[in-house]
Amino acid sequence: MAIQTPKQRIANEKFNKNIEKHRKYGKKKLNKNDEKSQLPISKVWLAVILFLLIGGGVLELISFFF
Repeated sequence: MAIQTPKQRIANEKFNKNIEKHRKYGKKKLNKNDEKSQLPISKVWLAVILFLLIGGGVLELISFFF
């Protein structure tokens, strides 16, 4: 094994401190796609709203033609 220079030793210590810090607490990964894919309302409420809108439109068309 080769002998480390002082510059390498300092870099290795800095790297190890960073690794230990994240190993202790864990580093949260932020993904931009996850933030964009979240809807402001739940899927159940979205389904209810769509059902009411489409169902109301269908009833209006039925009453318009008959």
